[in-house]
Amino acid sequence: MSRILIIAEHDGQSLNVSTAKCVTCAQAIGGDIDIAVFGKGIEAIAAEAAALESVASVIAVDAEHLAAPLAANWAAEALALADGYSHLLGPSTTQGKDLMPRIAALLGVNQISDIMAVNTANSFKRPIYAGNAIIDVEVPNGAVVVATVRIASWSAAASSGSGSVDVRAADSEAVAHTRYIGLKSGGGERPDLQSAQRVVAGGRGVGSEENFKIIYSLADKLGAGVGASRAAVDAGYVPNDMQVGQTGKIIAPDLYMAFGISGAIQHVTGIKDAGTIVAVNKDSEAPIFEIADIGLAGDLFTVIPELEKLLA
Repeated sequence: MSRILIIAEHDGQSLNVSTAKCVTCAQAIGGDIDIAVFGKGIEAIAAEAAALESVASVIAVDAEHLAAPLAANWAAEALALADGYSHLLGPSTTQGKDLMPRIAALLGVNQISDIMAVNTANSFKRPIYAGNAIIDVEVPNGAVVVATVRIASWSAAASSGSGSVDVRAADSEAVAHTRYIGLKSGGGERPDLQSAQRVVAGGRGVGSEENFKIIYSLADKLGAGVGASRAAVDAGYVPNDMQVGQTGKIIAPDLYMAFGISGAIQHVTGIKDAGTIVAVNKDSEAPIFEIADIGLAGDLFTVIPELEKLLA
């Protein structure tokens, strides 16, 4: 039987929803599921993880050098816990993509990226070529599986479990070659882009950084996260951490609203798992209308104020 260890992602205050999605992937693999929570003062986060359905136990490693999400420190601690586990999973987020390859390297195995479906305990499906093809990847029998989970492909596990919590001291020490400087978020009070249930995004058609305020305004009225196309990022309208697409963030909100976005394949890759896609573009021939559930050929600077009136 498989024994699966998930490395939890959190912000020091609460568990990231990506961890619950990793649990759903682990359920598809089958076997005993544990979660490792690294940090400082993480009792509440550990309890949140233990409440996820199918989780047997949570290993909470409380240490000062693990307080910051520094992959070099977390990987060493994951290695100390890895013995006896057949699978080590983490979310395919910015943090997970930094952490899991380090763990794989320390274990001397290849890492699998972006698991989107499970064939067997050692065979998985993952996207390639910007999601235009799906391949099967198989791990040799007996080898430890270290992988990132494509969170856009999985729903979050329910919080109906009752796993135990084991608080431990760290087995690792702080690395000397890397130090944590700080973390800044440009999103303010808006939902995190990768976990938001609603996302409003703008593209080159928004026209300028100043004009992007209209996107923020609609997003705030909807309680939505804010994203952007690569064209908008390259034009300097918004910072690159808001980019959605192949070279940005892969998201799967219930509602995705695209304004002034043409729909290049690289962008579509990042939103194809969204529940409902709404597109507004002046160009009625824009490629994004081919994948949109609801499309409107119109000027976003006319459409958005009308939407806001209706929302009010």
